[in-house]
Amino acid sequence: MQNQILKAGQTFPDIKVKTEDGREQALVDVHNKATTAKWTLVTVYRGQHCPICLKYLNELNLFTGRFNALDIELVAVSADDKQQLAQFKDKGLDVSFPVVLELQVEDMKKLGLYISEPTSNTETDHLFAEPALFLVNPKGKITMVEIANAPFIRPDIDRFVSGLEYAMEHNYPTRGTHSY
Repeated sequence: MQNQILKAGQTFPDIKVKTEDGREQALVDVHNKATTAKWTLVTVYRGQHCPICLKYLNELNLFTGRFNALDIELVAVSADDKQQLAQFKDKGLDVSFPVVLELQVEDMKKLGLYISEPTSNTETDHLFAEPALFLVNPKGKITMVEIANAPFIRPDIDRFVSGLEYAMEHNYPTRGTHSY
């Protein structure tokens, strides 16, 4: 199966992940999106082996108040398992938003993510996704997407949130949702 290319305007795919306590849940609950006014920002990170991911997620956490003011829920996901998430927390991960687990390779492909192999057993023991962001509206549609092929290619969070604040205030967060 080749990676699909997700575009703004498409419905976010139905992807199941695990919570830290082992429950299975939808990464984005598209069915409940229509009944809630909440948006979801899905942040895909490489895994506990990535110090850039640790810094980025902790920095993202500093903006939760501004995201909440915009009715945007945050969720982070990787292919890591529960033990690897515990190691990530031991390294300093300290976030108030959910971090979910076990993103499968077939789902990475559905999301159009770049997939990397570990360079050694000390890095990690599984394939992992390179970083990505998906902003999903209350109807389950992707309104913004950023897919990177390296850990250091990510949007500046302050600039991103400032742009979202402006877009929401001016009622056009779905611009650029059509490709021609």
